[in-house]
Amino acid sequence: MVSSYLVTIYMYTFSPKYLYRVPAVKPPTLENLRELSQSMGLQCTDVDLRVYLEYITGTLRGYDRISQMVGPLLPVKYPRTPGYWKCDIKGSDNGRLSGKTIGIKDNVAVAGVPMMNGSKLLEGYTPEFDATVVTRILDAGGRILGKTNCEDLCCCFNSFTNATGPTLNPHDRSRSSGGSSSGSAALVAAGEIDLAIGGDQGGSIRIPASWCGIVGLKPTFGLVPYTGACAIEITLDHLGPMARNVYDCALLLEVISGLDGNNDSRQSSSVQVPEYTKQLKTEMAGKKIALITEGFACCERDVQDVVRETALKLTTKGAVVEEISIPLHKDGNAICSAIGLEGAYNCLYKGNGTGYHWKGYYPSSMQEALTKGFNLRPQDMSETFKGAVLFGAFIQKNYQNKFYSKAQNLNIMLTAAYNKVLEEYDVLLMPTSTYTASKLPKKDSTLKERLKMDSGMELNCIPFNCTGHPAITINAGTSIYGLPVGLMIVGRHFDEVKVLQIAYAYEQLQKI
Repeated sequence: MVSSYLVTIYMYTFSPKYLYRVPAVKPPTLENLRELSQSMGLQCTDVDLRVYLEYITGTLRGYDRISQMVGPLLPVKYPRTPGYWKCDIKGSDNGRLSGKTIGIKDNVAVAGVPMMNGSKLLEGYTPEFDATVVTRILDAGGRILGKTNCEDLCCCFNSFTNATGPTLNPHDRSRSSGGSSSGSAALVAAGEIDLAIGGDQGGSIRIPASWCGIVGLKPTFGLVPYTGACAIEITLDHLGPMARNVYDCALLLEVISGLDGNNDSRQSSSVQVPEYTKQLKTEMAGKKIALITEGFACCERDVQDVVRETALKLTTKGAVVEEISIPLHKDGNAICSAIGLEGAYNCLYKGNGTGYHWKGYYPSSMQEALTKGFNLRPQDMSETFKGAVLFGAFIQKNYQNKFYSKAQNLNIMLTAAYNKVLEEYDVLLMPTSTYTASKLPKKDSTLKERLKMDSGMELNCIPFNCTGHPAITINAGTSIYGLPVGLMIVGRHFDEVKVLQIAYAYEQLQKI
């Protein structure tokens, strides 16, 4: 971890005789360099180290200059009544979201509103900037009513790790809402807000949307800017819309999508944003839908049955629904887990929620707050994140980036496997979660039991965070236990129109 003094801003200290400045970075001593040389096996002599000491001290003058300079800030365009969790921020007097109330997942910055990202580590932090998606919502006339609960550092697929307590499923308060966008899904499902922003690195929009019976879309990687949100792994990070119906989901997607200048290197210059809401209605005759065999095989039987029955309904409108095998889908979880676990260790933990080596806007105050949290109270990390950090540290120490790199290479194969089927079919279809909302852990549950509750439901969701394909979940019906079952539709990169059209067609059939 970076020592706390590395992020200390230039300070001015008064004395009776003179004013002097404390350097932004405390220069090393010869002993510091000697210890580093020994630990790294560099075999530097003291003569060498004295030369390096002079060189490093000179280089640090540049750090002093950086510390003095004032960087750009993301704009804060609208007055607000901040509150804590709940707030009231009214945007433009007119726009596409006029009259809509919105909740913002608590890994996304809203200026003047405290942000915890579900964790004690960020307790006391209040951003001074609005994330890009927040500004776009307000520009479109939306009214933000608060931050929504999320799981601790967004690192759990269940809904019991938030530092303030579990998020209860509105369909059955003894059950989980799913994670990590747990509060967004629960509040939309309960009718407390119209729309919500969710975040998705492995299913964190789609799993809670599925378990709460609403619509949730993980867009194509890079369609929606991530600027101003806390990152987990920059090759997996997505923000997206959550709503009670497909139309509202498409509406929010229209508002938050599009290029964000040079702020987010996740984005490509080829990003285009059509008017999704005007293209929802289309003829289903001739549309080809591929049911992915491996996507059904990993699910509980009642989940399979509900999704399969719903999937076949579009044949009555002339669509072609066929079952197709993509064997590599079974390896998607292993591939994405290697990227996600090692990536989270380097980007979220060592990189303090920002990571390194990418061009764009770094939310430095958020990074500094996480640095402080990791340094001063690491014991307050959630159990699930402690496991991820232990795993990441072990792999990095013994294997460096070997498996992360190989997994990224295998992801090229995985992406190609889906793309090959999507050349012939309009979309892929499978259950969203492998099972319905699980019971929340009991007070006397063991660590082993709680960790087990954070795995298995994501098997169909997580591969598409790696490959970046757009994926939407809609409610397909209810299980034998009366719980919502999600149906996931996956499309070609940047073909959200087709994904939304087919989701909309299913939604209309469900009303009949």
